[in-house]
Amino acid sequence: MKPCSKLVILDRDGVINHDSDDFIKSVDEWVPLPGSLEAMARLTQAGWTVAVATNQSGLARGLYTEDTLHAMHQKMHTLLATLGGRVDYLVYCPHGPDEPSDCRKPQPGMYEAIAAHFGCSLNGTPVIGDSLRDLEAAIAVNARPMLVRTGKGERTLSKGGLPDNAPVFDDLAAAVDSLLQS
Repeated sequence: MKPCSKLVILDRDGVINHDSDDFIKSVDEWVPLPGSLEAMARLTQAGWTVAVATNQSGLARGLYTEDTLHAMHQKMHTLLATLGGRVDYLVYCPHGPDEPSDCRKPQPGMYEAIAAHFGCSLNGTPVIGDSLRDLEAAIAVNARPMLVRTGKGERTLSKGGLPDNAPVFDDLAAAVDSLLQS
């Protein structure tokens, strides 16, 4: 299978929008990080395909419903569209950390679903996340892990153990700048 051309996979909480240790539980709590939606729009306008893969254990914990999750994603899509951007494919894992799951990162199931959707290999595909589990799932599918300092990124950095050669960026906008310059 040939590698995906100009595909990027983004984590959601802490990369696109503000994160919270108490979870993002409502549309009002879903607030984009400064510059993140503009960065995604720049990707779209440069011909990139944007996918989002997000663990959403708040569903399993009963903190919000699937309807609320879909409303959060609709807010993201609507705001992105006003900037000329889009998310081409979005997958989420509804399972909690104690449930057996092949989709909950660091398992690669969501990334494998993205590869199947686009009919290509993720070999070398950039994956931008703020936690070690995002990067571990990327490594599992031979993708290219990239860490941002936003969200849980600083905490992830302080713990160490990042994959070799995983670049670190201040935020999504800086990571996108790097992708668009390469």
